[in-house]
Amino acid sequence: MNELVDVFRLFGFQFFQNALLGGTIVALACAWVGLFLILRKEAMIGDGIAHTAFGGIALGLFLGINPILTALLVSILAVLGISYMRKRGLAQSDSAIAVMLAVGFSTGLIIISLAGGFNVELFSFLFGSILTIDQTDLIIVSILGISTILILGIFYKELLSMTFDEEDARLMGIPVRLLSLTFNLLVAITIVLSIKVIGVILVVALLVLPGLSALQLNRSFKGTTLAAIGFGTVSMTTGILLSAVYNVATSGVIVFTAAGIFLFTAIYRKLE
Repeated sequence: MNELVDVFRLFGFQFFQNALLGGTIVALACAWVGLFLILRKEAMIGDGIAHTAFGGIALGLFLGINPILTALLVSILAVLGISYMRKRGLAQSDSAIAVMLAVGFSTGLIIISLAGGFNVELFSFLFGSILTIDQTDLIIVSILGISTILILGIFYKELLSMTFDEEDARLMGIPVRLLSLTFNLLVAITIVLSIKVIGVILVVALLVLPGLSALQLNRSFKGTTLAAIGFGTVSMTTGILLSAVYNVATSGVIVFTAAGIFLFTAIYRKLE
């Protein structure tokens, strides 16, 4: 009963409202982008770009600039770099991701050593800290997140066609190169948004688990997309609520909830 009272009381605080709104936007974007990544067999790009973005976060903190903006810049460069290496035959997808991960993370470590070591704010980006999101962060997250969702909605059919048969999409007159570049930029944006919520280390879980759970239901692509968004949103809100009430790590509860949903849907599929 006391826990229920605590939950209702939390809704009156600005920090909690910011966390719920920002978290919901991030969950929507992550679930949708993540589903496309799973179907394109590029899920691990989330982990690679997140660790590369660590260098941008360290740079932002070192220069006194909003770390989300510097992380976004580094992530975009990393995604473009991975795409360039794949197209030029310099490296396969997994190898290109590994190169960017190593360069970005090592750059971050060098900057941290120059700055005198780790601090509390840097740890919040490593492990996530959605409950500390301020008004500026919320504005950035809202603009980037809503822009991502709108672009995915506008080019939904084209991206779907490219995902299942890129060559056929090209023959249909779809601007594959431009849309591929656009999607890569959306991936970078989504990953950076997720870092503030769930941290560099666990970001791939927020991208992959909702989509994997939805795929267990064997629905149409539209139904699968809606299910992924629903699972992602439930995981996010549940994680925020429980972590605030019981004072445990928000990112851990979010991932634990998402993993629990995946386990439940996997069992459901086996029993169906």
